[in-house]
Amino acid sequence: MSVDLHCHTKLSNGSLGIEEIIVLAKKRGINTIAITDHDCMAGAGRGKIIGARHGVQVIHCVELSATEKESGRLCHLLCYLADAPDRLEGLCHKNTLIRRKEAHYMMLHVAKRYPISLDFMTACASGSTSLYKQHIMRALVECGFATTIYGDVYEELFNPESENNIIPKPAYPDTAEVIEAIHAAGGVAVLAHPSKHGNMELLDKLLSQGLDGVEVWSPYNTDEDREILKKFAAKNKLVTTGGSEFHGLYNKYPVSVGDCEMPDENLTKLINYKARQKRLKKKAEAAAKAAAQEAARQEEEQTAEG
Repeated sequence: MSVDLHCHTKLSNGSLGIEEIIVLAKKRGINTIAITDHDCMAGAGRGKIIGARHGVQVIHCVELSATEKESGRLCHLLCYLADAPDRLEGLCHKNTLIRRKEAHYMMLHVAKRYPISLDFMTACASGSTSLYKQHIMRALVECGFATTIYGDVYEELFNPESENNIIPKPAYPDTAEVIEAIHAAGGVAVLAHPSKHGNMELLDKLLSQGLDGVEVWSPYNTDEDREILKKFAAKNKLVTTGGSEFHGLYNKYPVSVGDCEMPDENLTKLINYKARQKRLKKKAEAAAKAAAQEAARQEEEQTAEG
């Protein structure tokens, strides 16, 4: 079995459709994938049905946007295997509205610098639930103002260290709120690409908020990052996941589905983690019920003695 638990479709900032990714996975010998579109679960839902037709297991997932309140840093939290994904619809809708405001801000600034219309930039995001910086760059390439999606123009506009960047300040819900929402939906909360956005420094904070796992195998993580993450996960009994973070045409690095090798047994550990969490929850509920009954019994005895 081969596993890739981080793939994006054109519903967010990928360039391939759901079935196209699934067919690619099958041709590459990948038996299990997760469709992880940003703040959108449509691909994951449809993917399970389409995947079954092609003999590819599609794990339900969504990549939720969040902001760590104290540092103001952007975080992406993967919600795997939610029992009640509908409970995340409100959060996805909220994040989509925020992302659209960000997109409008970026498009206005691009239109000031280049003779390109907002309508054309929007057209380059056809099929997506939102407009992303990759779509803006595609519009600039189409109009001849850049030759590649990732190059000098991208670095000027979207590198946080550029003095001329047009990146809006993250305004997504706090990480604690998002992790709580994932748990309320019966999902497993995993920090995506921890070495991106400076999130390695937030591991302890996110752990205190209930983080369940970390994405170890990612194109963004160096070998050193992976070792640090493995040790952190082992110490705190977290799940470890991985995936190519495939975006098709919008990949920043040459990578295809299945290129980031996550050990197959980690999928079993992810599924077993969910089962273990359910057992712990039932045990805690039973203990609380027993404690309440004991407290009530003691109160009755005290009343009788009085």
